[in-house]
Amino acid sequence: MHPAQDVVELILEDHRTLEDLLRLMRSTEADRSAALHDFAHLMIAHGEAERASVHPVLLTCFEDDDTVAHIETAHQEAVKVLFALLRVRDLASAEGEWRLQQLACATGRHTDEQERTLVNRVRETLSRPCREELGAGYARTRADLLAARCGSVAHVHRLVHATAPV
Repeated sequence: MHPAQDVVELILEDHRTLEDLLRLMRSTEADRSAALHDFAHLMIAHGEAERASVHPVLLTCFEDDDTVAHIETAHQEAVKVLFALLRVRDLASAEGEWRLQQLACATGRHTDEQERTLVNRVRETLSRPCREELGAGYARTRADLLAARCGSVAHVHRLVHATAPV
């Protein structure tokens, strides 16, 4: 059995891992394609795990519809940018570099906003045992999604088009 982990710590750990993967995608010495696919799986699992475990608490306990809606919209925008990058054939091409820059900007903005709003709200309001309970649910959901390879091009395509305006 793993020791209980605070949902805030898990979210921040994912943010740092995503930043590390972005750095690898920028490096000509790294396996950029592998880093992109690892990034895609983690980004999707992270967002869906938050939506399943953290956002309902914010909506129920804090009645914070605006923050949750803003974070979900920002995440969906980042997913669209990720999808565009996943469709690029050559990450070292001008298009690949441009799409990577867009992804870095979108995820950087989203991470910054999330850490200043959602993460701090959870830290300030919920007890450590409550955050650990949320962490357990978050970790389970994220692990299941990662095992299902949720960052595949086909799955990201479905996510992008499932929320597209009609």
